[in-house]
Order: sequence, then structure tokens, then C-alpha cells
Amino acid sequence: MKRLAILGSTGSIGRQTLEVVAANPGRFAVHGLAARGDVDMLRQQVAEFGAASVVQGDPAAAMAGFPVPVLWGEEGLVALATAPEVDQVVVATSGAAGFAPTLAAIRARKEVALANKEVLVMAGEIVTTEAKRHGVTLRPIDSEHSALWQCLQGEDMGAVERLILTASGGPFRTWTVEQMARVTPEEALHHPTWRMGPKITVDSATLFNKGLEVIEAHWLFGVAYERIAVVVHPQSLIHSMVEFRDGSVKAQLGFPDMRLPIQYALGYPERLAARYTSVDWAAAGPVTLAPVDLERFPCLRLAREAGAAGGTRPAVLAAADEVAVELFLGGRIGFLDIPRLIGGALEAYRPAGELTLEAIREADRWAREWAGHEWGHE
Repeated sequence: MKRLAILGSTGSIGRQTLEVVAANPGRFAVHGLAARGDVDMLRQQVAEFGAASVVQGDPAAAMAGFPVPVLWGEEGLVALATAPEVDQVVVATSGAAGFAPTLAAIRARKEVALANKEVLVMAGEIVTTEAKRHGVTLRPIDSEHSALWQCLQGEDMGAVERLILTASGGPFRTWTVEQMARVTPEEALHHPTWRMGPKITVDSATLFNKGLEVIEAHWLFGVAYERIAVVVHPQSLIHSMVEFRDGSVKAQLGFPDMRLPIQYALGYPERLAARYTSVDWAAAGPVTLAPVDLERFPCLRLAREAGAAGGTRPAVLAAADEVAVELFLGGRIGFLDIPRLIGGALEAYRPAGELTLEAIREADRWAREWAGHEWGHE
């Protein structure tokens, strides 16, 4: 029985991870859970899954009388991620909160299932270097990266020509620039395929999320940016593809359900038997692929450029987008202002010094301050 620590257990990925645990009785035990706020849900999860300890990221949370020991903040996350009772750490937190526990888990040679985008986008060089040093294979939970990982099993990386990430195109893939200028937060939050949190849903609508996935794929699989392509696939049945030097292509297909890549990461190298959804391929209808229009979706271009520039620029990219999405959802800027804000931050930023976690955190802080000063009054 594999013993898990789930960081971000009350979020969408964390909750679905617990669904996978429940669907595979006798395969997993939940040793620890971590959340920021949402004490009631955390209490319910402890009662259902029998976790021995929890970590609370909100210093103001009312945890008095909690039924199991409570650890706090980053120190608590690191302690849980390195606990001897833990075999695998599921990093489903968001933002920079994932840095320290991910690195700690790697250095403790734990299995690491990674759903936190910022860990690889902002600190990919540091994290992957540590993973190689300690013999740890990062297990991606994103559907696209899981698909690539599955397609690459048993293959020679030297034979890989391209990685091809698929994108649904979001709700505005057929809209004109004029129409997109009038997009409301309510429209942006209505994704045609996936049900996700508000931040990632808006990122999918701008295709910023796909830009982050390009950066993640670069670090996960060691493939150069110019050999990572993105195509629009509205049906979301092909989760990604790998093209080899002989011209053949492998693709991973399936119903769009995040529990499938979560289960693959938890059970690897075994494919567990729990089934959630399936596709009637005879009735699935046409499957289409199309190029991305970078004129209408410049966030993908900005992410590629920041990733290729490297250093702390991806940290600025991610932080600026977080501020931009918050301002958009609050009705303070327009939908097309999101890439303008991100581009402005990248243009204004002047990196300095070597790449360290502290430098990444400083770049994150700078971008938030710049965006708030330049755009917060809009």
C-alpha cells in the first residue's frame, strides 16, 4: 500500500486525487493532507481518509480542537513532504508554495506527482537538476504532460522529433479580436470542455495555460522549445502526441477526465483498473486539428519567449499573469489587456544575478508590484 501526502487537498486536483484513492481500495493510504483555509473540507477529508496529520497554510485559520496534529506554513509542508511515513507526494498546491516541499521531497527521494505549474515554469532548471541528482522521476499530472509521458514509455529520446501539445482553443477560438475585446469574466469562465478553478479557466481562454505547458514540457522531457508544437483540438480527446524522426506519431487519447492522469501518476508503472469514463469511438464524431492564431492569442507567444529567455523571466511571466487575471475577474481591465499587461512586465523587467529560489521569489515580487503600480488603478 502506497502512503500519500497530498498538498492542496481541498483544491480541484486534490479532491480528484482523493476520488482516485477511494476508487482503488487497498492500494493507497493517505498519511497527510495540506490546504490553505477551508477547515471544514479538511476536517471531512481527515474523517473519510484517516490522515494522521495536516498542514494549514492560512495562519488565520481556526484549527483549535482539530482531530489530528496540525503543522503550519512552508515549514509544515516540508515536514509532511519528507515524513518517513510518506512514499509519494502529490503537489497540487498553486504558486510558489510548491517550491520548498517539492525540492524537499526530491531530496528525500520520494516519488513526486506534480500538478503545480509554477514549480516547473518558475524553477524548472533547479527542480529538474535536483531530480536528476537524486534519481527521482517527476510524474506529471497535467493531462497533456501525462499523455506525452505515456507516449514516451519505452522510446529512445534521441528518436523524438517533436512534442505536440493539444489545446481545446477555449471558448473564444472562433471569435474575432473585436469580439474578444468585449469578453466578460462570466464568458471567460465558461470552458467548453474542462471544469476547473477560475484562474486556470481564464488562462485556458487566453491560451496562456498552453504557454505554461510548453515550458513545463521543455523541463520534464528535455526537448528544445523549437521542437514543442501546439495545435488546436476542440474535441479534447487527443491529449498530446509525440512525433518521431521516422515520421511516425504516437498519441494518447481518452475522455477528458483529470482522474485518469492522476491515477496513472499514482499507480505508475502499473495501470490501475479503476475506470471513470470511456469514449464510444464509433459515435465520437470528427476529430479535428488546426494551427493556433498567435495574433488573437499572444499569451502563447509571450510564454514561449519567456521560457526560451530562461532565468527568472518565467517567474515574471507567471506572476504578471496572476495579477492580470485577478484584475480581469474583478472587472478592472479587459480580456485583451491580459497579454498587454504580461508583455509590459516582461519588457520592463531587468534580470540580475544567478538563478536561485530567492531570485525567483524576488522576480515574482517585482512583477506583482510592477503590475499593481502600472495597472492596478485601471
